[in-house]
Amino acid sequence: MDKRKDNGGHSTKAKGVDKRKNQYKDALSLAGDVESVSKVLEMLYSKAVDKKDTNAAKIYLAYYLGNPQQSIEQNNTHTMNDFNIKDLLKFDNPKP
Repeated sequence: MDKRKDNGGHSTKAKGVDKRKNQYKDALSLAGDVESVSKVLEMLYSKAVDKKDTNAAKIYLAYYLGNPQQSIEQNNTHTMNDFNIKDLLKFDNPKP
């Protein structure tokens, strides 16, 4: 038998070590605190202002202000000059 009934109904459920979790992300979340993140943002700010580094400025502003919302301007105008729908629907109906 193929033991599909033993997987708990979920094919991605791992038995033992869950390979979906990244151990490096867990280590980063444990090592990082508010003070260290603040130091990194201060470094980005000083690099952007003092050294005029545009990439550092983009990263700093993206985290400080958030990324701008992307919008598409839609301006649709339709004109129909000299168009008559009756001309389009004219059919020759033969009389019986």
